[in-house]
Parts: sequence; C-alpha cells; structure tokens
Amino acid sequence: MSKVGIIPLCTTQDRLEDSVGLHRCTGRVNKQKYKPEREQKLQEAAVYLLKRHQNLNDLFLEVDGIQCKKTLCFSNLIDPESLGVPGTHSKSFVVSSLQEQASKLGIPVGILSARTTASCLEQLCQAPEGSKQAALLSLEQRKKLSSLLDIAQDLLERGLFCRFSFCQEVWKVQCSLVLEAVWQLHSKSIIGLEELIESHSDSQTVVDWLYNSLCLVCEQMENSIQEVEVAEHILSDFMRIFVLRGFQNIQDLRRNVELEKVPQICVAVLQKILTYILSAFATEIQEDSSTFKAVKCWLNMFKCSIYGSMVSPDSLQRFFSYTLTQILIYNPVLKVCDAVQRQKDWSFARTCPLLTTLYRRLFVIFSPKELIGHLQEVLETHEVNWQLVLSCVSTMVVCLAEAQQLVKDLLAHLMIKAFESYDLESMITAFLIARQAALEGPSVFIPYAEWFKVSFGNVSGYHGCSKKALVFLFKFLSDLVPFEAPQYMKIHILHPPLVPVKYRSLLMEYITLAKTRLADLKVTIEDMGLYEDLSSTREVIEPHCQAQQDVEKAIQVFEQTGKIPVTIMEASIFRKPYYVSRFLPALLIPRVLPESPDSRMVFIDSLRRADKLPPNLYSNYLQACSAAEERQLEDQVIKMETGNAGEPLEQLKGELEDLRTLIIDPANYDALSAQIAVISEKLKVVLGDNDDSGTEMSKIHLNFHSLKLGQREQKVTDLLLTSFCQNLIASSRFNPPDRQGSWPSLFVKMICGHRHLLPALLTRFCQLIYHQGECLTDIHVLGLAALAVHLNESKSFVPELVLGTSAHAQSHWVTAFWENLLACKTQKSFSLCIKFCVAAISYTLCKFSSHSHDVLCNCLPAGLIKKVQFVALRTYVETRGAACQEDAVDLPWRNVSSSFVDWKKAALCLWKQRKFQELLKERQFQLTYGDWLLFEMEVKPDNDILSDAERRSFHQWALYQQYLPESSVAGGCDGDLEKACEILVETMVDFCLRSSSCYSLENSELSLYGNIGSRDVFSKLQEMVLELELERWRGSSIGPLDDGGHFMFRIFRKRLQAVGNGSTVGERLLRQQQLLVYRSILVGLPPSVLISTHGSGWQRSLHCDDFFRFVNNELKNISPRECALAHDITVHFFRGLLSACLSCKDPSKEVNVILTACQTHCPIILSSAVLWWPRLEPVLHCQWKRHFKSALPQQVAHIATCQQSARTFLSPDAALPSSPCTAWIAAASLHFAVHQQADQEIPKKALRKLGGDGEELLVSLFFFSLMGLLSSYLVPNDGMNSLKSLDVCAEVLGCLEKRKISWLVLFQLTKKENASNGRCQIFLQLASDQYIRLLPFAFYSLVAYFDEDLFNREQAFLYVAVDMYLKLVQLFVAGETSVISAKTHLSQEHSKQVDPLGLITKARLFLLHSIPRCPKRSFSCIMELLATCEELDPEVKAALLSSQQSPEDADLYGEPLLF
Repeated sequence: MSKVGIIPLCTTQDRLEDSVGLHRCTGRVNKQKYKPEREQKLQEAAVYLLKRHQNLNDLFLEVDGIQCKKTLCFSNLIDPESLGVPGTHSKSFVVSSLQEQASKLGIPVGILSARTTASCLEQLCQAPEGSKQAALLSLEQRKKLSSLLDIAQDLLERGLFCRFSFCQEVWKVQCSLVLEAVWQLHSKSIIGLEELIESHSDSQTVVDWLYNSLCLVCEQMENSIQEVEVAEHILSDFMRIFVLRGFQNIQDLRRNVELEKVPQICVAVLQKILTYILSAFATEIQEDSSTFKAVKCWLNMFKCSIYGSMVSPDSLQRFFSYTLTQILIYNPVLKVCDAVQRQKDWSFARTCPLLTTLYRRLFVIFSPKELIGHLQEVLETHEVNWQLVLSCVSTMVVCLAEAQQLVKDLLAHLMIKAFESYDLESMITAFLIARQAALEGPSVFIPYAEWFKVSFGNVSGYHGCSKKALVFLFKFLSDLVPFEAPQYMKIHILHPPLVPVKYRSLLMEYITLAKTRLADLKVTIEDMGLYEDLSSTREVIEPHCQAQQDVEKAIQVFEQTGKIPVTIMEASIFRKPYYVSRFLPALLIPRVLPESPDSRMVFIDSLRRADKLPPNLYSNYLQACSAAEERQLEDQVIKMETGNAGEPLEQLKGELEDLRTLIIDPANYDALSAQIAVISEKLKVVLGDNDDSGTEMSKIHLNFHSLKLGQREQKVTDLLLTSFCQNLIASSRFNPPDRQGSWPSLFVKMICGHRHLLPALLTRFCQLIYHQGECLTDIHVLGLAALAVHLNESKSFVPELVLGTSAHAQSHWVTAFWENLLACKTQKSFSLCIKFCVAAISYTLCKFSSHSHDVLCNCLPAGLIKKVQFVALRTYVETRGAACQEDAVDLPWRNVSSSFVDWKKAALCLWKQRKFQELLKERQFQLTYGDWLLFEMEVKPDNDILSDAERRSFHQWALYQQYLPESSVAGGCDGDLEKACEILVETMVDFCLRSSSCYSLENSELSLYGNIGSRDVFSKLQEMVLELELERWRGSSIGPLDDGGHFMFRIFRKRLQAVGNGSTVGERLLRQQQLLVYRSILVGLPPSVLISTHGSGWQRSLHCDDFFRFVNNELKNISPRECALAHDITVHFFRGLLSACLSCKDPSKEVNVILTACQTHCPIILSSAVLWWPRLEPVLHCQWKRHFKSALPQQVAHIATCQQSARTFLSPDAALPSSPCTAWIAAASLHFAVHQQADQEIPKKALRKLGGDGEELLVSLFFFSLMGLLSSYLVPNDGMNSLKSLDVCAEVLGCLEKRKISWLVLFQLTKKENASNGRCQIFLQLASDQYIRLLPFAFYSLVAYFDEDLFNREQAFLYVAVDMYLKLVQLFVAGETSVISAKTHLSQEHSKQVDPLGLITKARLFLLHSIPRCPKRSFSCIMELLATCEELDPEVKAALLSSQQSPEDADLYGEPLLF
C-alpha cells in the first residue's frame, strides 16, 4: 500500500474500498453514501490493511490530521528527548486516543494496540545500516524499550492489548527482532516465551531463530560488564524455560496437549546447543578463539545453581540424563579397533578440560550408582562414541571416590553376561573400560594386569575353564592382537588365563600369535625388562634401553637396601637368557673406573661374590675398563683425522644433486646410468649393506596401522623421495615426461636392487599416502604418483607384499598395493585418491605415449584405473555421459604439472582422452558392477564427499542408467534386474564376510548381525526386490515364474553349496556366518520375498515352499533358542503373511491354510510364534485391525489360546485346559511357559499334574524338554540352567513312566523306519541338526531317572541304549561334545554329569551292568550294532554276545545296578 503523501487526494475509506474490490476512479472522488450492508466488509478491510506492514503513524495522520499524529505516535512517547511533544502524556490519554482511532477504523482496540506496539518494537530493534546483527540492545534502546513496555503493560492491565495479534506481528519482524527484547517481554510478563513460541506455525524456524540468537548472545557478551550481566541473565532465564518445559513431567504434558509443540522446540534448541558444544570439542579449539569462549559460556549453563527452585529436581535430572546420553552417542564413527589403539590418548589428563568440566557438572545431580547404571544402559541400547564414553569413564573414576568399586561391579556384570551368552559386545566393552580406568593409575583403579589376573587367572574366573568359554576368550584376545599395544599382550602372556591341561593348545596358539605380533613390533617377551611397568601407556622402547633402565633401578634399590634385589636374583634363575644377554651387558658397559668404588662397582662386586656374575665376563669387563682411557684418546684422534671428510649421508645428498643437474640437460642423458650407479654405491655405504646380490627377499610385510622406521632409514628414504620429486618437477619445466629420458626407470630399479631399502621405501610411501595424505602438496602427490607408476613398471623386481599381520593376511603383487593404499572412505580420502590417480594416469599416458598398447597396460595398475572411474563418476556429473574424445596425450600432463592445479579440470581432461577411453574398454580396467558396489560399501556416509541427496541421485544413475542396461561383457547386468540383485547380494555377503575373516586396512563398519553395508546401497536392493515382487505379483496368474524358486533363495543355496556340508569346524563356522548375513538380508527386504502368490484376481493363493525349505535346511541351525527361530525373522514372516493375504478372496482362510501347512512342513515357525507371542501378538493385532474388523484368523488365535492355557496350567490347582491346537503346539506352549518361570518349584508342581493328559502331549512335551536340556548345556543362562532343565525332563519322564507310554521313538528319529512317521518328521524339523546329533547326551543325562522295569517292558530299550552309547562315543571322538560346558556354580555331582567323558564312563557301566539282566527278546535287533561295537568298544560287544547266547535265569529280571 502507498504511504500518505504519495497520493494525497485518496482517503482512507477509498483505500478500504479498493482493498475489497470496490470501484475507484483516478484523482479526487466524492465519498460514497454510507450503506449498512457495507459495514462488515469495511471492518474486514481495515484489519487487512493493519496486517500489511503500513506505517501506522501515516495512517493516523490521514485519518485525523496532524494533531492525531502528535498525540498517538508511540515512537515519540518512548523518546524523552524528542522535541515538539509534551513530556507529560498520561497513559489514560493514550488509551482514549487508541480507542478513538480504533472506533474510526472499525477494528478492536486490542488489535490496534498490539499492532502499534509491534511496529514500534520493530523500529526500536532495527540496527544501523552497515552494522552486524545484534542480540543485545544498546543503552539507549533499553531506555526506549522500557518506556514502550510500560505503555504495553498498562494496555494489558486494561484489557486493551491482544496477545495473540501481538505475537503474530512480532514474528513478522523476526529478522530485525533482538533476543533481549523478547527476554524483556517475557520478564515483564507481557508475552511469555512459551506463548510466543506456540504462536509460530513453523517449529523449525523458531528453533533456528532461538539457537542463532542465543549464539549471538554468547559472542557479544564480553563487550562490557553490564552486557555480560544482561547476557548471563538472558541465557539462564532461557535455559530454565527450556529445561522446565522440555523435560517436564509426562503427566503434566498430557494435561497440556495444546502446548505439546513447546517442549519439542525447547528440546530441539537444547539439542542444537549440545551439538555445537560437542562439535567444538572434536576440533581441538584454541583458548583464544571465539568458539572456546562461546563453549565456556554455554558450560556455565550446566551448573545446578542456575536453575535453583524454578526447575524441579526431576526435570533437571531428566535434562542432565538426556544430555549425558547425547554426549555418549554423539557421532559414533569410531570403531572398536580405533578405541583399542587410541584410548591411551583419552585419559583424564589428555582430555579437553572443557569436556571434563561438562562431565563433572553433569555428575553433580546423580549418585555414583545412578551414573554407572546410566552408562550401562547407554552402552547396551545405543551405538556410542568410544572416545566420549572412555573419557567419561576416566573422569568418573578420577572425580568420584565411589566409582572404583562401581566400575568393578560393572565390569563383573559385563563379563558374566559375556560368558553366559557369549556376547562379544559385552566382552569388548568390559576390556575397554578396564583398560581406560587403569590408565588413570593405581591410586584410582587397579592396574590392568591385576584385573586380568583376577578375572581369568584362577578357578573362579569368568571363563569357567570350559572349552567353549576358552575358545570364546582366546578368539577375542586373538582378534585384539593386530590393534592393541604390546604391554597388553605381555600381560596376557605373563599372566595367562587358567587353562586345563587338555585345552592347553588353545593357550599356546594365542601365545604364539601374540609373540609373533610382538616380534613384528620388534618387542619380545625375552627382552622384557625386569622392572617394566606393563600398565604403562608409553611407546615401546628398545631392549637395550630397557636393560639400562633395569640396571639403574637395580642399583637404586641396592643403594637403599644394601642387598642384591630379589628381582635380580629371580631373574638370574628364571629369566637367565635376559639376565645374561641383556642385563649383564648393560651393567658391564666398559667405562673409566672411579678411584673410589661407586654404587655400580659395589653392586657388581656383590653379584660376583654371590656367583651371579661369570668370572670370565667379570675379567673381560675389567680389561675393557682399563683400556677405556686409551680408546677415548684414539676416538678423539680419529675424529680429528676424519673431521674434514663428508658424512656418508651428505655425500649421498651431493650425488643426488649432481643427478638433478644431469637430468635437466638432455645432452647429459648418456651419463645418467653412471651417476645412478654412483648413487647406488653411496647408498650401500649409508645403509651399511654388504654385497647381498646373492640374497633374495621372499616377501615384504607391511602393516598399514603400524608403520615404523628407524631414524637412519627415514632420513635415507626421505632424501630419495625428495630427490625423485624434485628431479621430476625440475625436468618437467623443460620437457614433458616422454622426452625426459629413462632416468625415472633407472632410479626406481636401482632402489629395487637394494632389497633392504625397498621395504623402508614402501613403508615411508604408506606413511605419506595413508596417514599424511591430506598434508601432501600437489608437487608431492605428483612425484609419488610417478614413482608408483615406475614401481609398477618394475614389478618383476619387487617381492610379494603381505599387507597386515593377521593369520589371514594374503600376498599381493605391487600392482594390487595401490588399490589397497588408496581407500575411498571419507571426503579427504576421496580428494587424495582423485589427485593421485589422475596424476599417475596422466603421467603414464604422456611418458609411454610412443609405446605399444600392451606396454601401456603393463605399466598402469588396474586398481588406479578402477579407482579413478569410481571417484570421477561419483564426483563429477560431467563424466556420466558420452565423452567427446581428444588426442593430445600431453594435455592431461600439462594440467597436473602446472603451478596451480585445478584437479577437477585435470580429471575431466583425462576423462576425455581417447587413449584413456580405450583403456577403459580393456576387461582388466573395467569398473564392473561388482567393483562399484564393493567400493561404494566402503564409503562412510557420515563423512562422504557427497551429500545424502547427491549420493542417492548418483546411486540412481549408476544402477539404472549405467550398470543395469550395460552388457555383462562390459561389466553390467544385461538389463536383468534380477541379475543386478544377485550381484548386489553376492557382493554384500562377500564384503561382510571379508570384514570378519580377511585383513583390511581398517576394520569394516559392517556387522554380521544386521547392519548390511552402506544403507543407501541396501536401500537400492530393497527397491529392486520390491519392483521384482510387484512384477511377480502381476504375473502370478500364469503360475510360478520358474521352477527354481525365488532368486534370493537360489543365491543362498548356491553359496551354501560352495561352502561344503559342514564336515569341519571351519566350514560350520563359515556357514553360520553366512546364514547370519542371509537372515539379516531377509529381514531388511520386503516380507513378500518369503511369501509367493499363485493365480490371479480373487483366485490367488499363497505359498511359502522356498522359505520353508530354507528354514528347515538352514535357518533352524542358527536358532538362538531350542526349537525356535530368531524373533526378527519370525515377526517378518507373519507380517509378510498378513500383508500377502490381502490380495486373496478370503484372507483369513489363506492365513489358516499357510499356518496349517506349517504344522507339517515347517513346524518351527509355529513354535517360534509360541515363544515370541508376547512380542508378536501386538504387531499382528495392529496390522490385522488396519484392514479388517474381524478377529484374527483362527490358526493365529489358536496360538494365543495355547499360550493362555499354558499360563493357566502353571497356576496352583489348575488342570491343563483343552486346547484347539495340535498336541505338539500345546506342548511347545507349556514348555516355553515352564522355562519362563523364575520359581523352580512352580513348574515341578504343575508337571506332576500331567499324568492324566494325552499320550501325544506328553511325548511332545518330553521332546521339547530334551531340547531344553541340551540348550541349557550349549547356551547356559540364568533363566533356565541345566539343573532346572534336568528336573523338568525328569518330571515329564516320570509322567510317561507312570502311564507306561513309550518314549523311545524320540531317540530313533533318524531311523529309516520312522521316515513315514509324521510325528517324527515334525520333531526333526523342530530341532537343529546339532541338537538331534546330541540326543545321546540327553539320553544318558537321564539314566538315573529310568524306570527299573524298562528293559522288560520295552523290547527296544536295549537296542536304543546301545545305539545311544555308540553315538555318544562317536560324538566324543569327533569332538562335538566339546561344545557342552558346565557352569562354575553347579554342584560337583552335576559337573561330573555334564562332563562328556564322565558321561561316557557312566553310560558304559550302565550297559555292562544291565545287559546280563535283559530278557532274551531284547537281543533280536541288536546284531546290526555289533560291527560298530567292535570298532568303538569291544567289551560291550562281548557282553552283548555273551548275554545273547546265555540261557535265561530267574535273576534276569532283577533290579539292574545302574552305577
């Protein structure tokens, strides 16, 4: 709208009429006659105008002339220095004037006063032009604001001020709004902050404005003392509001549903503040920086005294708890291997003081026990930032006196949990915490060595001395070896876990591995010092240095006691190699002896008199000391004589400079070979090499995480690398690489000829590229890239490289070295990779431009070509189309060798080269679909060079435009979406398995338990599978798409067949790993993968044959519980079933059909549903109710009924209700219900009531009880230990015996005669293969509970007993019984019972005593077992033959002697 004065003849009424669409003529017009029906429209138009940011002073002037403006202008009222306006305007006069003008405008006076106040507030807060945005007011602005607020307060008290309208108007001018003004409005109770927040429609805008304004306050608060006070008041008041409203009681929040948005905004602002603080900690802020001051200011807001009584203790504790959680889980990018390697740098003393201050202020409100409990909860439920967690632990143990015992208790809990369920995460957490706490010193926490000895060095150790626990422990310790510091391995070796003699090999394997690692680090146990602190975090020192420290310490102790230290006496006996080869030489270093004996001489003499010093050694020492003065004099003379001669290193440097002079002038190229030969000779002198032409180095070992060089080696390699880079740049100023002669090749071959120099050079190369790549200049990158090309050219002179130190480390030629060295995982690594690859390829194309295509291919590492394709396609959109090819081969080189390199331009220029495009057609250089996926999975999304949106866009292009339509010859998928999925799954599985079994430059982020590769890559798999499922659904009218089943299961079957049948332990472990990955993949895919549909329209039917086969053959063998699948796959199947049935005519019927089929074809699905029903039922109810109002399908409801019946049965004096389910499902419900009972007596009493129930139920329940018994042996837990499981089995067996029901069929499930027995087949499908094989163990665990009349009543009992005994012996011989472990808290009698060898002995005695008492008819089928008896136990065979041929006598049916 125009302001007054621009069109002076236009009246306000005319404007109002114009705003509602009335006719208006140009120039002066007469006022139209008033009509009542136009009154409402005019009032609405007036309100509309007031909301259009008009200048209200001009509007008032137009309405009522100059006098009105003088009377009602707020800007004059709040300015006491304004001229021409009386200084005694009364508030009542302002009110009357507002009322008068509101009446004339036809709008409420509250809206007019609110709009006028907001307009004045905007003018007041406006900063002068050219000045920065402010969050605090000037002194003059504060005075004006105070006057304005007085007027607003008076209007508010009179009810003439509209809060809602004022809030809306304030947000319209938020760009110029100052936070202090908002604070004043809140403090004077004109508009509360909560009300102002609630009035804005966009929560995110409010969050951003509040956060930015608060940050401005922190930045501007140090200008003056007054501003500091105001700023502190603002921050404290706002923080109180945020905490009070953001963390109020949940019940209070429910009573104020309309204000639910306010708590969310408050929490969001606090979260942004905390993120700012944590990000500042991660950047190592300087004390004089503005960020440091801002963080320090924010930390003051975490003092409890700030909140006082305004915030309840519960709300404050919730806020501090939330803050602590967010700190611990902030940016969890560090892996466990990083924590193991770097945790010494996270001690209390090395942690940023601001961070420890924050921790301490958060700790104030918690008790130490609450703190430990909260830490434990976070560790168990979140991915954590190990640096922040471990620094928190350090702060805790240093600052809290009670923390030491609480941390010990936490460690005990974690270790018990780790060994009860073989939980690797608990083990890792315990070790990291124990080591971190020990870093703070013995005054704070026990040393790590002591904790390790207490935990594993005695009979009561957590590992329990069982083989399975020992395998778990040593597997964990072995996995730590490549990453942990030497002192920890020394502790493990010198204070090893207590290991029974029969499992001694496990310990020796670990000790061998640890010693190998120590040897790689040039540290040996034999050279370990006598006084070495194993808990120290210092770097490893040389053995001779350690020996010197031992000598000094021993002399110090000798001076204090006057006696030879006990440590030295023990070392002379028990550590004689170290004592003789290290300690004594360090003690007997020749020197000029003093005239009066010193402490060292007296100590040496004491050792001599104690026969701890060999006489010949002592004699040699005295002779050497007597010659010390002469040698000193000779050394001085030699030094004077050779002082003028150049040092060998300086001489080498001079020869390298001469080489540069020759390289620059092409006329001297003929002299290059001679000069390089001179350099080679100088290298021999510098390195001290003898003539090693006849020696040959088989392999070079490189560990990217531990790259160490001696001082001399590093100087030499740096000199050579610097010389090569300088020579290349100097020669490139005059000639391109193809006209520089052969000096680079000769130089590199000369280096390769020094076999002891080459490992050092490659090590230094790794240090520069892998660890210091971001610090390299363009010249460094260019020189190193050219050197890599010539090393690859001379690959026949380079030995094989072994990357890593693990047992799985593989050998590679130098060609593959570059691909492993250049990791594309983070933004910085992408930048280095593109530079290095573009430089190397550009150099090669120019250097070998005149050579044949084959020579060019031989010089270029295939890994660099693939890497540059991956990075270029990913980073530069221009490379994703057809490139216009160019022929100037030196153009890329000119781009990368210029003084300022534009790497994007250089990469695009290289991409357009005809020769480069021809190289990409070679099969060895193709970036195939599988290669791309593998590289993509290594990228860390949180630190990617692409944003999330850019990465998704690139994946879309790469998949659907690049690889999917491309032919398989060119590395694509031939347009086959199913093939694309297969390759993706294959690559994903390989990547997961490689991360756990093969070396890697860094430990993979992937877990075999669900986190499958890059989440974006996996989302593409989900997308493609969903598309295929839709196609399959549309085409299901013609029946199944193929006879091979779903392609996903075909992939799984194919890979599992390649693994083998699991005949060896290695095959079984690999198979288990793969199955865990497959299960994770299936859970992440649409549930329809598990369910197929046949038919069309309403004739559709559901089928699950593929999934049933996969479950029966594979998945059941990795089940976490007996006779049940994991919870995730169980829920996934039922969700898929309820979704798939929607396309059928009768969904409920189809669900019933599938679940009925499960009873015979895949019963473990139903038993899994029974086990997980409390968690499964809400999911199914929710999903079913979304589509149907009817009850759940009948078969699903039956499961709920069985659950209820089982729970009812366990109550006192309750019989087992009739169940609509089959007997085995009812038995499964009862079994799981019994196992979930904490009170052991309740199940016993309930089971005793089973005598009158059906045979099928009792036999099935006995089967489940047997499986539960085996489960308690294999996976012991507190919920159901083996003693309780044995009691349950005994009770059920007693019920069977009372009713004379045969149960022997349960131990003959695999016999051919039972192949047609439906019940036996169901039992076989319910149990894993391992459980079925271990049935003999369960059989003889129950031998004490067998009825004495069994041999007479059951003709087949003898056959079953002998068969079970022979299979038990076979299991023992095959080593399968070793997985069964006894828990340390079991009684001695029961420990013997679960001991495999003891059980075999008991079974043998049982048979030998029982066979003579068996009736003749029991031997009718025994002949087929005699051959096996002959092989395994001839004595049992003899007993069988003897009793079979002997006549019956009266004592035959007597009571057998069982033990």
